[in-house]
Amino acid sequence: MRKVLIVDDHPAVGEGTKAMLEQEEDIEVNVIEKSTEAEGELEDISYDVLLLDLYMPGLNGVELAKKLRKTYPDLTILIYTGFDLSTHFNMLVEADISGFVSKTATKDELVTAIRCALRDEVVIPLHLFRQLRRTEACSNLEVQSPEGLSISLNEKEQSILQEIAAGLTNRETAQKLHMSQRSVEYTLTGIFNKLNVRSRTEALLQAQELGLISKS
Repeated sequence: MRKVLIVDDHPAVGEGTKAMLEQEEDIEVNVIEKSTEAEGELEDISYDVLLLDLYMPGLNGVELAKKLRKTYPDLTILIYTGFDLSTHFNMLVEADISGFVSKTATKDELVTAIRCALRDEVVIPLHLFRQLRRTEACSNLEVQSPEGLSISLNEKEQSILQEIAAGLTNRETAQKLHMSQRSVEYTLTGIFNKLNVRSRTEALLQAQELGLISKS
């Protein structure tokens, strides 16, 4: 019997997913609504698979996955979300998750994703698979400054600057990109050093001028 724990702050989603999965004879499911209760649940019961909602109060799915990995390195963890995964793909991979599945998935698709993850295989939506090569090609941009110095920004740095260009604060940027605010601030410091500027506004203008990010 495979034991699955769903962590989702929407009761209807959790119970609906539980009902779908338990149509399989070898799957048993429990549901909790608070991400902060996941560790305690794992101490009491040995689960094979965790389905974590991406957006939750307290700890979001990515933060929870990272935290649980420290104690349960072999646990199969899937992110379960209704949002587009393409913009968060690298961050999900860096969180060392076992895979991801959409909340719009059919029962067969959901079960397939779980069984594949248990075999250390990952199911990737076709539209996302087609984007991966393009994303890889664009993940690092390098230009030369007017002084002839080579300047490059990685994907994380580009993403943070794009959110700043959209008017988001450091805190809002952290929430949207599923990072800690400290990580955003640390990355910004690195950007300031690369671009030889002292503020978010200067960094944004310099990056746009150099063509490292698009102008809004």
